[in-house]
Amino acid sequence: MKTVTIKRVTKETKIKVELDINGAGKSDISTTIKFFDHMLATVAKHGFFNLVVNAEGDLSHHIIEDVGITLGDAFKKALGGSGEREKTARYGFAVVPMDESIARCAVDIGSIGGEGRSYTVFEVDFGRERVEDISTENIEHFISSFATHANLTIHIYAKGKNEHHKIEAIFKAVGIALDKAIREEERRKVRD
Repeated sequence: MKTVTIKRVTKETKIKVELDINGAGKSDISTTIKFFDHMLATVAKHGFFNLVVNAEGDLSHHIIEDVGITLGDAFKKALGGSGEREKTARYGFAVVPMDESIARCAVDIGSIGGEGRSYTVFEVDFGRERVEDISTENIEHFISSFATHANLTIHIYAKGKNEHHKIEAIFKAVGIALDKAIREEERRKVRD
């Protein structure tokens, strides 16, 4: 597992992600979407990843999608191939309450015999189309883009009345679950 830098340039966006999955939770995020910046910083903080994201583009949908793609590519590269993933705990989960809201996240980064399988389950109902400066439909789109490009399975379930709290609980749960999944499992080394 290592520190990686991934760049993505399309007609719509210009993205640069620097990721250290063995970091301390430090972040420097600039996507032009303030609430999204806050959520990415939340993942870094609770996942203990050092994360730098610089993104610009024509539409917030494109920026959010392409950050998901680029961050997923960075995680995939940082996790390495099946040999490195086989040394990890592989599975991670978290349940995060935030006031009246609660989010559950489970991830499988894959390892045995391969690099992982991409799959997303997102069972969250939003009562509003927008929260702060972000469309709520883009939350699922980000998670799905990230999981596909990171080659991992992720299940997210959340409920609550306050949409801001619900989304923030989701991102905290994602960070915590990823942190648990990527930790090296000492007992796996003994089996080698």
